[in-house]
Amino acid sequence: MNMNHTTSKTALITGASSGIGKALAENFAKDDYNLVLAARGVPKMQTLADDLQRRYKIGVTVIGADLETDDGAARLHAAIKARNITISALANNAGYATFGEFKDSALAPELALMQLNMNTVVVLTKLFLPDLIATRGKIMNTASTAAFQPGPYMAVYYATKAFVLSFSEAIAAELEGTGITVTALCPGPTASGFQDKANMHASALVKGKKLPTADDVAAAGYRAMQRGQRVYVPGVMNWVMAQSVRFTPRNWVTALVKQMSKPSPT
Repeated sequence: MNMNHTTSKTALITGASSGIGKALAENFAKDDYNLVLAARGVPKMQTLADDLQRRYKIGVTVIGADLETDDGAARLHAAIKARNITISALANNAGYATFGEFKDSALAPELALMQLNMNTVVVLTKLFLPDLIATRGKIMNTASTAAFQPGPYMAVYYATKAFVLSFSEAIAAELEGTGITVTALCPGPTASGFQDKANMHASALVKGKKLPTADDVAAAGYRAMQRGQRVYVPGVMNWVMAQSVRFTPRNWVTALVKQMSKPSPT
């Protein structure tokens, strides 16, 4: 798909087939960005692309990408460069979790989770930095409130999000003066396909709770990115919880998260 010649802005969104990624695409499109949508779910993304092109008169490129593989991020970068597209906003949104005790979980999904949630973020950020420096662009990395403490029953996921938060804050400091801003979006549990993939509907974190929508989280995160906020936690209670762990012994915090996350009786 040809890019819209009326705008020079193009955003790459990973994990764009559903949830927060899909909602972010709507926000970028409203703001007159051309889009590159990347995920494995090509039919879903193409439906979204057709809708956004029709409503906002922008250009949307859909690229199927398996970012859980070792070379998936590099292949995505190569595919975008082969189309002569310059990226001016990068939304590293793709990610997933596994739920259950670490001793019982299979190793392969945990390694794929680490590849997607951490390595892909680093590789795409590294490879697109020349574009972003040239355009004085923006980076949004989707972390989580999980980034602020250890997480029993989702041990690897919580650890990957701590990495994303730390990485985002560090490069934001390094990039001061370049015109690039870096935002770590740290939502709490959100109504999306995330819980389905993690198979965590039995967790006390989400069971029986009314969760914020992906649309609301994405809209708030997008605004935070546009104003250059380094760390953004949507929701007052989420923010309070994230701040409170700084003043609480870590073993207490871990015990509390274990109690909050454990599978609820059916």
